[in-house]
Amino acid sequence: MALLMTIIIGLILGWLAFVVGLLIGWAWKPRWVSSPSEEKVQSQCSAPRSFELSSPSSPSPLKGFGSAPCFKTLVCGTWNMALRQQKTVSPVSSSEQVHVLDGGKKTEERLPNTVTELDLRHLVQLVERKDGGLAWTQMMDQFIPGKKTEERLPNTVTELDLRHLVQLVERKDGGLAWTQMMDQFIPGMRYQAWLREPKNGPTEYRSRTVFEDATPEVVRDFFWDDEFRPTWDTMLASSTTVEECTSTGTMIVRWIRKFPFFCSDREYVIGRRIWNCGKSYYCVTKGVSVPCIPPNNKQKRVDLFYSSWCIRPVESRREDGVTSACEVLLFHHEDMGIPKEIAKLGVKRGMWGAVKKMEPGLRAYQEQRLSREGGSKLSRPAFMAQINTKITSEHIVSLSNGATSEAEAPETEAPVTLDRGNGGENLKKLLFIGGAVAIACTLSGGGFVPPAVLLGFGKRFGGRKREPQGTATTTTRSQSQTSSS
Repeated sequence: MALLMTIIIGLILGWLAFVVGLLIGWAWKPRWVSSPSEEKVQSQCSAPRSFELSSPSSPSPLKGFGSAPCFKTLVCGTWNMALRQQKTVSPVSSSEQVHVLDGGKKTEERLPNTVTELDLRHLVQLVERKDGGLAWTQMMDQFIPGKKTEERLPNTVTELDLRHLVQLVERKDGGLAWTQMMDQFIPGMRYQAWLREPKNGPTEYRSRTVFEDATPEVVRDFFWDDEFRPTWDTMLASSTTVEECTSTGTMIVRWIRKFPFFCSDREYVIGRRIWNCGKSYYCVTKGVSVPCIPPNNKQKRVDLFYSSWCIRPVESRREDGVTSACEVLLFHHEDMGIPKEIAKLGVKRGMWGAVKKMEPGLRAYQEQRLSREGGSKLSRPAFMAQINTKITSEHIVSLSNGATSEAEAPETEAPVTLDRGNGGENLKKLLFIGGAVAIACTLSGGGFVPPAVLLGFGKRFGGRKREPQGTATTTTRSQSQTSSS
């Protein structure tokens, strides 16, 4: 190491000595070295004495820099060029200015030739797309809301979306059977959740929430009110109403949702609308594409988003025969841009922690609504929630019969088997396990991922076959009977 440093220092000192010697030698070179062309330039130079950097009588050893031929050539050339430009650019006389500004006959003959019919022909060819140029690539499509908003916005969320929601509520959408994953209860609220995994697309979730002592109208406004939502939905960073239709209640909103520090925030552009049938409300929200809101680099756009629910009155848990409770059937799926299994794991771990905040949030919203009856106004989103499309129960029945009914199946988890001959699937599972382990190792210091989660995750993809719960129960019982006998 010391030898290498000695070599480097020697090279640096050698280069410095070479450069210093070159400069001193060039400054002190004799007169006879100058070429005749340089002497000619020196004799013709008319630069002022102020450009001399040093006088001949100066005792400084660097006086030769002031008389160096290369430096004098640069100074003299610059000075002569400036003099030539000053002589060339002469002031315009007043008579010439008047002639230029004169609007006489010569102007009428001269100006029409500036922009001719050739330019008109080129413009016409561009308009008619006959100029023979390359194909055009669209880069922008903006729209300013105008009078036709009431005609255009209802087509964002249509009756096809309502039919899909009705079929989900009536379990006639023709999809897979739902597998129950949660059943929780706190005073004032009961929450149940199911999931299913289609072959294509993200995991789908279905939940049933029953709020005691709540009306469907207040619950409807509670979920629609973006101004109040941040008080109980801590993931919502900001919300903006992009457009709204005051005749149908259709809205386009933009959400920014906060994600953990190792993920970027997510951006949602959502179209939503409400249909009303008696005391039931069918609320549809889904991701839409709006040209005036292009994706940005700060947040990741979630294009595939669906979250719709049915709100209707039900009998209270007290079983007193009074429909004083409110049921919310929610159907949700989205593609957040992270691996499917890791997303499902995060939902399972954090779902109840987020859901249980709804109950105190709803009670605070009820108190706020009671205080607003004294004269304060509703928020704009809550006001728009009260504008909805009326439909009849017969229309709901006709919509529910639009698809083949799914087979009635018990809400238990179906057996999962591992196809050992499918190497591609095994590789994907190994990648998912590796990603989960990497995240767990990164966050283990903060206690975000406990070892039990990793153990369950490994069992999920460890290669064992998962047996139905009924089979496992039967086996346990038979073993116990054998041991007792």
